[in-house]
Amino acid sequence: MTTGVEQSSQTHAVLRSAGRGRSGEPLVDRHRARVRDVLAVGRPAFWAVSAVPYYVGVLLATHRLIPASSEWPRLLLGAVVMGPLLWMSVLAINDAHDLPGDLLNPRKSKSPLLDGRVSVRAAKWIAAIAGIASLAAGFAVGVVFALGVLLAVVLGYAYSVPPVRLKTRAGFDVAVNSLALGTFGPLAGWAAVTDDLSGFPWLMALQGTLVAVGLYLPTTLADLEADRAAGYRTIAVRLGARTTYRLGFTAWIAAAGLSVVLAAADLVIPRSMLALEIVMVPVLIAAYRRFIGPGQTFKGVVIVASLFLTPCLAFALTYVGII
Repeated sequence: MTTGVEQSSQTHAVLRSAGRGRSGEPLVDRHRARVRDVLAVGRPAFWAVSAVPYYVGVLLATHRLIPASSEWPRLLLGAVVMGPLLWMSVLAINDAHDLPGDLLNPRKSKSPLLDGRVSVRAAKWIAAIAGIASLAAGFAVGVVFALGVLLAVVLGYAYSVPPVRLKTRAGFDVAVNSLALGTFGPLAGWAAVTDDLSGFPWLMALQGTLVAVGLYLPTTLADLEADRAAGYRTIAVRLGARTTYRLGFTAWIAAAGLSVVLAAADLVIPRSMLALEIVMVPVLIAAYRRFIGPGQTFKGVVIVASLFLTPCLAFALTYVGII
């Protein structure tokens, strides 16, 4: 049985096709358009978000900026899983179940599902195929890595699909996204190298998760009004803009403070980074205060996240002994 949302999406697709003259459009161009639409569902800009924590895990496991040539095939395959395949799977299934709410969200106006370029049914197929492909590729990387991929896909579906739909359960929405990036990301990089989690520095996972909480919570503020109108009980809807912002700011301060403690104790972060940490921590906290607030847009998150790459780069160069 076709749902009303699917019918609406399919109707938009028919109207759009009629408007552009499908019969007169070359076959190659139509195929290229379909590929672009599928890629748009996967949001290529998001793939880089998982690249940093994945690379951190690789760095922690290898103690090298550039892994050995023998490790490249496995690590590149792991990067494809963590980037295009997983994002395609979790975002496609999310879009399929978020369509009624996205219709109320101006930020989602360019979504391929909203104008019918991709139907709800097609989005579900994209999610399933990308999920299966990510799992198959994950086993080629390693068993431990593949088990992590399976957990990520399951969480992605639990986040979006009723009746679980963790996205609309305040607190769980933050936990899923923050753990996925802050903990699972570095774990994936580590497992892609060793296929064994023994020896993994869990304190770095804690810091990464705190950073992810600090950066994720403001994104819920950007969609606050649309989520409220759609009846989505996200943490921002439940707690309000000001409290949500304060929680994010607190997590950011905790992450920054933990980095100083780790450097002072020479735990994972080398003590030689302590001076830089003491300088960068106030800068990062001030930047968060300046660019992120209760009336949040994604621009502020991008600015603060970009500034955070400076101590990340310094950590990488110090960890391998270059500086």
